[in-house]
Amino acid sequence: MSDVRLTVGQQAPDFTLDTVNGPVTLSQEIERAEQGVIVYFYPRAMTPGCTTEACDFRDSENSLKSAGYTVIGISPDSVDSIRKFVDKESLNFPLASDPDKAVMKEWGAYGKKMNYGKEVEGVIRSTVVVGKDGKVVLPLYNVKATGHVARVRRELGVDA
Repeated sequence: MSDVRLTVGQQAPDFTLDTVNGPVTLSQEIERAEQGVIVYFYPRAMTPGCTTEACDFRDSENSLKSAGYTVIGISPDSVDSIRKFVDKESLNFPLASDPDKAVMKEWGAYGKKMNYGKEVEGVIRSTVVVGKDGKVVLPLYNVKATGHVARVRRELGVDA
């Protein structure tokens, strides 16, 4: 429902956001990654769907990393809320805070969406895979929390 969507081949907008371990910058992460960076947007730490999704990424982190991908999660949560989430769920990848939702809007992960049959404005659960050249390889919008990471792995050809 948001009008902005990143598309395959489009240059991914760079960003620098705060995490519990200091700032994370997309272009630097791309430089370090062998294949690319998986950027996923989630509405709120500690909620059931977001916990499922984060734990799926956590459990897939080793195989994604061996396939050359780095994961970054982004939400509008404060760094303090994110710290509690990371500690509680033993998350092993950076979660970034985008309190003004600027990055989310630029990436098409914030805007109008359907929620229980009503149009509302909010975070659109999305995942965008960015390749080594900084271009979008796989844009997925309005994804479900459950089974989503398995789909990303399939699309990227990462062995289970």
